[in-house]
Amino acid sequence: MSSQNRTGSRRKTITTISGLAVAGALVLTGCSPEVEKGWLPTERGTTNHTDRIMDLWVNSWIAALVVGIITWGLIVWCLVAYRRRKGTTGFPRQTSFNLPLEVFYLTIPLFMVLVFFYFTDRDQQAIDDRSKPADVVVDVRGKQWAWDFNYKSGEVVTEDVHEAGVQAHLTGNTINKEALPTLYLPVGKSVDLELNSRDVIHSFWVPAFLQKRDMIPGKTNYIRFTPTKEGTYDGKCAELCGEYHSEMLFRVKVVSETEFQAHMDKLKADGNTGLLGEEYDRNPNLNEIK
Repeated sequence: MSSQNRTGSRRKTITTISGLAVAGALVLTGCSPEVEKGWLPTERGTTNHTDRIMDLWVNSWIAALVVGIITWGLIVWCLVAYRRRKGTTGFPRQTSFNLPLEVFYLTIPLFMVLVFFYFTDRDQQAIDDRSKPADVVVDVRGKQWAWDFNYKSGEVVTEDVHEAGVQAHLTGNTINKEALPTLYLPVGKSVDLELNSRDVIHSFWVPAFLQKRDMIPGKTNYIRFTPTKEGTYDGKCAELCGEYHSEMLFRVKVVSETEFQAHMDKLKADGNTGLLGEEYDRNPNLNEIK
């Protein structure tokens, strides 16, 4: 009789755990926009990379939660199935090892890590692929505490032009975003951002693009992407770079090619031809002592 009760109890426990797993799966497959994009600060189709990054992020969390649900379920099952019962005396039968279980504990986590590594490496290589020349090349120079944008001549930009940014001033009032340094990019054109620092370590970050990269003095880093949706996107420095780090703000305007060319023509008309290169850098570690 006690054996039948124990079997029925185990079946009930397994049924409960299975129900919880199914409920969790239904939650994970919810169709709300926030769930579908993993609560990331962007929308699908913002650049040619956002969908790939979003899918990697969401699927990684789904895999992690599935593993978590299975693990929690097994822990609860062990607690219930092997709990100490009334009338039990002495210790349960002791087992020094269980080779199949130990092999399972080794191979499954190793397999999971290799799967995560494969998909992460695959997407990272695709995102960082610069094997083909970009349509637009912009030398982005971070400085305490603003940004300079150098548009290099090429397929879309016909002549070197630049735009020097000025630090934002946060006073507690509404920010005039029109006065922030603004990077113009043509929609549908591949872009190469050459990231350089004029002084200390900065970090170029546009949350909506889901890409961030450090700007290190004396070293050029790159971000390659194609903006695919017109709009204005906020950006900021994501590396603590001094007293006014919080005021190192900028914007990115993704516009039509016609509007982009009009902005290039305006820069030329304003006399902003040529590039503001490394001759304007102020790297304390490289300054000569006189």
